[in-house]
Amino acid sequence: MTRGIDYGNLMHDAMRGLIRKVMDTVAQDGLPGEHHFFITIDTSHPDMQMADWLRARYPEEITLVVQHWFENLIVDDDGFAITLNFGNAPEPLYVPFDAISTFVDPSVEFGLRFELHSDEYDDDDDDDEEAPMMEDAPQEEKTGEVVSLDRFRK
Repeated sequence: MTRGIDYGNLMHDAMRGLIRKVMDTVAQDGLPGEHHFFITIDTSHPDMQMADWLRARYPEEITLVVQHWFENLIVDDDGFAITLNFGNAPEPLYVPFDAISTFVDPSVEFGLRFELHSDEYDDDDDDDEEAPMMEDAPQEEKTGEVVSLDRFRK
């Protein structure tokens, strides 16, 4: 039985590898120039480590800003540890790469978006279920209208 190539997960792994390399470079050399990051994280991820008061305030997701003040950035294969300032209180965090839903560097208009599903955190391999095909969905009859381009000319 051939399962096929899972391009979606392969692409997510490659994009997470890119984030890992970027964060590793920043850990070693600091943020160059005007670079800074907005990183949105699923705070319900089982490996996400954060203070209880912070998790209570952001039970589903939080967007971290890595810009002017951060310390103790340590990157490993699965995620990164960082200390950020929340209302003049330094808080250590551990962020698994697979808890990241968006990674944006607005200084260069670069961004990545991941489609996170709670079942991504499970180790069960229930990928045998097939998604319904488009032709199985009820079809809506489409009607068209001819529009003269003269209406839009000046």
